[in-house]
This record gives sequence, C-alpha cells and structure tokens, in this order.
Amino acid sequence: MTNSIEDVCEQAQVIVLVGSNPEEAHPVMGMRIRRAVERGAKLIVVDPRDIGLASKADIHLKLRPGTNVAFANGMVNAIIAQGLVDKGFVANRTEGFDELAAMVADYTPEKVAEICGIDARDLMQAAALYAKADRAPIIYCLGVAEHSTGTEGVMSLSNIAMVCGKFGKPGCGVNPLRGQNNVQGACDMGAGPADFTGYQKVADPDALAKFEAAWGVRMNRTPGLKATECFPAMIEGRIKGLFIFGEDPIRTDPDTHHVIRALESLEFLVVEELFMTETAKYADVILPGRSYAEKEGTFTNTERRVQRVRKAVDGPAGPRLDTEVFAEIMRRMGYDQPSLSAAQIMDEIASLTPSYAGISHARLDGAQVAGRGIQWPCPSADHPGTPIMHVEQFSRGKGTYSLAQYRPSAELPDAEYPLVLMTGRVLAQYNACAMTGRTEGLNEISGESFIELNTVDAEQLGVVDGDRVRVASRRGEIETTARVSGKTNPGQTWMPFHFQDGNSNWLTNAALDSIAKVPEYKVCAVRVEKA
Repeated sequence: MTNSIEDVCEQAQVIVLVGSNPEEAHPVMGMRIRRAVERGAKLIVVDPRDIGLASKADIHLKLRPGTNVAFANGMVNAIIAQGLVDKGFVANRTEGFDELAAMVADYTPEKVAEICGIDARDLMQAAALYAKADRAPIIYCLGVAEHSTGTEGVMSLSNIAMVCGKFGKPGCGVNPLRGQNNVQGACDMGAGPADFTGYQKVADPDALAKFEAAWGVRMNRTPGLKATECFPAMIEGRIKGLFIFGEDPIRTDPDTHHVIRALESLEFLVVEELFMTETAKYADVILPGRSYAEKEGTFTNTERRVQRVRKAVDGPAGPRLDTEVFAEIMRRMGYDQPSLSAAQIMDEIASLTPSYAGISHARLDGAQVAGRGIQWPCPSADHPGTPIMHVEQFSRGKGTYSLAQYRPSAELPDAEYPLVLMTGRVLAQYNACAMTGRTEGLNEISGESFIELNTVDAEQLGVVDGDRVRVASRRGEIETTARVSGKTNPGQTWMPFHFQDGNSNWLTNAALDSIAKVPEYKVCAVRVEKA
C-alpha cells in the first residue's frame, strides 16, 4: 500500500474498490470502508459480483471477469477526454504520458463498455467522480491480480492514479489488500526468488557482495523459481525435493490434479504444519509446527506496518520454532548456523535491509511506538516511519506508465464449457480451513461447498436454489450445491475455494501471469448440470 489504512478510510472523499470483497476477505478493512461511506465518502465498486459493498456504492461497474486492463485504459481515456488530467503532476512527476494517451485513444467508453459488459455512461461518471476528488484512493485485491494479465492489471490501475496526480498525498494512492496477515512481511524478507530482503536484487552485484560478506558464503547467482513454477519443474524432474511449511497447495493451488501429480513426482517431500492437511498426507516427513501464539517476532501487515508478535502460550512439547528447524537443517547440510533469538534476527535484518534499518524489537517495544508499529521505509533509528510513499518522487525518480493492451483471459467459454467460473472467499472461513475448519461455530455458518448461479442460467439448466449440481472443466469435475441469485451476471458463476467436499481448485486453470506467475484463479470455463 502506498498509503495507510486509516488514511484511505478516514481521509478519502471517493474510494475506488476494484476486484476486492473486503467485507468477507478483509472484514476489518471492509467495516472501515463501510463506515467511510456512511460518513459521506463516495464509493465506486468495480467487481463482477454484487458484493455487500456494491449495495452502498454510488457506481457499481459490474464488469466481465478478466477485463480489468480494458477498464483501466477506459478510465484513463475518459479522464483525458473530460479534461481532468493533473497536468502539473504529469509534467513534473511522470514521463511517457504522450505514449499512454496514444495507447488509450482506442479505449473509448463505448468500446470498453462492450469489452467489459458495462454502461459507457457509468464509466464516464466514475472517471469524473474519481478525477475531481482531492482525496481518492484506489483499493484492490486478488480480483485484479489473479489473472493471466494480473500484473498488467495492477500497473494499469497506477496509470489512473498518476494521470490524476493521486500519489504521495493523503487519502490517495494505489493500495493492495494483502491476502494474509504477514504476506507483506514475507515478500519484504526476500520470499521472491530474485530478491534479498527489502527487494534488493540477486542480480545487483553490490547487493550480492553485501550479503556474501555478511553471511560468509558465496551465493548462487541464478534466481530461483516462483512457487507456481515449481510444480511443472517437479513433474519434469528439475525439482526433486521440497520443503513446505504453512501452505496447503492441494487445497489452494489451481488444477488440483496437476498439483498432486507434481508432489507425487518428488523424491522427497517435507511438510511442517500445525495440523494434518491434504498436502501433508503426501509428505515423506511431517514436522510439527508452532502457531503464531507460540512465537516471538514481527508481522508486517498490508500497510507496511511492522508490528510485534509476542509469545502468548506454551504449546505441546516437541514442535520447534521455524527458525530453529531451518538453522538445524542448514547445519546438517554443512553450513554452520548460530542460535539467534527473534530480536537478534530482527537486528540482522535491519543491518542488511535499508527499508528496515531503523526497526528493532527494542524500538517496537518502546513507549513511543508500542502497539502501533512502524511503517517502512524506516532508514534509521530516529526515523518515524513512512505513512505515505512517493511524496516527492517515485523510487525510480519519475513515474512511468504501463502501456499494456487488453488481452482476453487464457480460457474463455465455448459450446462445451459455456460458463465462466470465478473463485474467492467467504467471511466465515479462512483459506484452506486448516484452522477455521476446526471451529464448529464457523462451520455452522458456512461449512460446505456451493456455486453461485445466475437466475437466467439456472432456469435454462432446470436448476433451483439448493439443488445438487455437477460442475466440470477441462481439468476435473466436482459436485456441489447451487445457490441461485442475481449476484453474478448471466453466463458467470462463482465458488469459494475453502471446502474440500467440492473444491473449486479441481476445476481452475493453472495458466500463469507472464510476469508475477500468479495463476488465473478468477476465470476458467465450466459446464454445470443437475446432479
């Protein structure tokens, strides 16, 4: 997030919510957005479904799944056509505007309306409402990212903000909602295969030399694979062993048959977990893990806020800390490791990571920031943290525009599979249900698989609300329960991915975004028939 949660919810005059259902996937954020609307903020919802916040929206662009790039290009076209460009910001803070303007010239409201399945007048109104506001954030989530053009979709949203001068200001910016509480922290710590901590690149000779000096070892110069690239590599025999912790890809990754085949191709699989998961059933070795409540450390949340986590309970005897497990494996593989406390590890992170350089457990525990955390970048111990990014300049100097053209999704409906399937989350459950699925009260609220069908499609299929149906794609078939309504448009369906009794990921497509390698969870072609 370029801005802070409080900033975008309390300061905003207009909120643009794209591909996100925060009331169910990020309920605290969803509550705050609803409260912002109740105090008078205007809301533009860009989503293929009638999510809860759509009923509170001033404009709901119920666009066709997979058309986010066309929508964003159409917004820029409409902003230019209505004379609403922030010319000063564009001239002083960005470069390449003429090329962008030439590219989006073809994305007239009428053409975009046809691509997206929306009203051209609504697009023009949304562009004007956003551009004219002094404080207007764009908030997005996986409905933008989980497409074969997901990265281009995100970058295209930044075009909208730049042409309107809405970076580096309160109540503005482009703000992703991270799917889990420490996803941002994991990325910050170098979880990307081409990154060291703080997004320092393995390909950067200076960064490489710094880490080699600190760790006393020659580093591999070749970037690794992204998580989704690992599964084909297992089948091809390029990856022979795998260590999985805190992840259940058999339930959460697309095309479950493909994931199982990949795991069965391994010579050795280790899973570290709190509970027996679907993935753990395939492991050669299962190591017991510790929960967040049994650990010391930090989480970095969606707004870049580094917060302390303190051990609250003693768990069962036996499970060791993740850091102890990793260090012991490294020792046994010939690379001696010291035993470090969580605070010492944080100090090492700070010593090697400019954006975290001013953060320590001692400072996070101190009276000045206790309970509030610190937002990176925080380059020194006396720096207060950075609530708003890109205030005076972008990290590259001047901002540059994405020139991505709209491309259809990798798999579109046809005569054999005539419906589009989207996937997502429900409020009562969390990801693979490893923890929430063991909570009886939550299972009573929502404990079984279902598929949302539009009323028109259901009538043609002879299906009524509550019927059992078979759902098939080119990759698999499941049985689930129909929920018939107008939440989706005709020709479109939606399923949660939480439930093993009819998991949508047996159906989803493992087509990957060309840049970030994110799977296209949000669009695949399916057939539905009464069971």
